[in-house]
Amino acid sequence: MSPVKNVSPREALRRLKEGNQQYLRAERPSGDISPAIRKETAAHGQKPFAVVIACSDSRVIPEDIFSCGIGDLFVIRTAGNTIDRPQLASIEYALHHLGTRLILVLGHTRCGAVGAALQPEEGGIFVPYLLEEIRRGIGGETDERAASIRNIQCSVRRIEADLKIPKRGGENSPEAAGALYDVDTGEVIFFSDDRSNAAESETDDAL
Repeated sequence: MSPVKNVSPREALRRLKEGNQQYLRAERPSGDISPAIRKETAAHGQKPFAVVIACSDSRVIPEDIFSCGIGDLFVIRTAGNTIDRPQLASIEYALHHLGTRLILVLGHTRCGAVGAALQPEEGGIFVPYLLEEIRRGIGGETDERAASIRNIQCSVRRIEADLKIPKRGGENSPEAAGALYDVDTGEVIFFSDDRSNAAESETDDAL
């Protein structure tokens, strides 16, 4: 994939889904990382078609998961794919200065940060702050997978609220979406897919 300007949220989502299918088939483990694209983006700048907020987990590599290359994704990684002011500032930059229109919050199964948030308090100076952020998002959920979905939904809602992103804007209006990466299968389940609707409904009802 090469850098593209002003890709609509719908088209960006299609590319991510297609890229994950390529990843699952092992047809192309990575996108374009050639010297040519490196030189092109160095000379003309970046135009990523999607912002991806992912966990810092070493098993979750957005560029590989979506078969993307240099200049395709604007990636923000934090433990537990949490959202705070620095992440919001990075997203805002991508929207206003790079023309990116899709923001995807990518959580994953077997997330250590979410798992830790389900347990009693952890030690450390800064870890408790992170876990408290996640606990606020997951509420009283005790199932780890459902908690991960709640955490993703919480991040999506905060992005929409703080950056004033409408749920249904125009064709080229920014959109925020959520997805869950299965570290066992390599598959990404997008929350707009039918397979995730039941999980979304369950977690929404409990909020």
